[in-house]
Formats: sequence, C-alpha cells, structure tokens
Amino acid sequence: MSRNRRARIHLIRQGLVYSLALCLLILLMGGLGFWWLEPGIHSFQDGLWLAFTTAATVGYGDLVPRTHVGRAFSVLVVLLGLAVLSLVTASLAALFVEQEVEQEERQIERDLMRELHALRRQVEHLHERLDRAMAPREQDTP
Repeated sequence: MSRNRRARIHLIRQGLVYSLALCLLILLMGGLGFWWLEPGIHSFQDGLWLAFTTAATVGYGDLVPRTHVGRAFSVLVVLLGLAVLSLVTASLAALFVEQEVEQEERQIERDLMRELHALRRQVEHLHERLDRAMAPREQDTP
C-alpha cells in the first residue's frame, strides 16, 4: 500500500472518529439542555433520549419539548444533528469506497503483472527463435 493511500485512509478514519466524537458531544449537550430546559424531562437519560430522537429526526413522540425555549432548542439540536450525522455517514461511505478502490487497484495491478510476465515470455520465445534462425548463418560464414 502506498504512503499516499495510507495517509488518505488515516485521514478518513480520523475524520470518522472526530465525527463520532462531535455526534456524542452534541447528544450529551442536547441531553443536558433538554433536561435543564424542559420541565417534563425528569432525568438526564430522558434528556439524552429526547436529544437522540430529535437529532436523528425520528421523533417517536414519547417525549416532546413543550416550552417555547425547549422547542427553539430542539431546532438547534435538529440542525446540528443533521449536519453531524451526515458527516458520520459520509465518513463511513468514504471508508468503504476507499477500501473498494484499493481492492480494484490491487486487481488491476495483478492483471498488469500477469500481462507483463506473458510479454516477457513472448520476448524470450522470440529471442530463442531468432537465435535458432541466426545460428546456421553463423556456421556458414568462413
């Protein structure tokens, strides 16, 4: 694997880790925010659940923001959640695409090496035929 390719894969993996960390941070902050802002949210776990369902735009409806401040906060959580979850999805897709491209490049390299070996055999065969064809002529010379 080339140094350039390893660097690209490292950056993609690093981007995935940062995206997941940012996602976790947004969920934690969202959970704390909902727990603090919404009177109907009685635990941090409920706040996390509401932050997750809001950020993922699932919205099961079991927990919903009821105050104006909570609803405004949920808009922020939705926008940030969509952005960060999109980054996570894009990072995962880039990782899979990079692996697929790497496999295709390896196959192309193997095919090229097979062709190169076949060409070498043909050249060797042509040299042998040329040597055989030239041998009687060399004997004819005085």
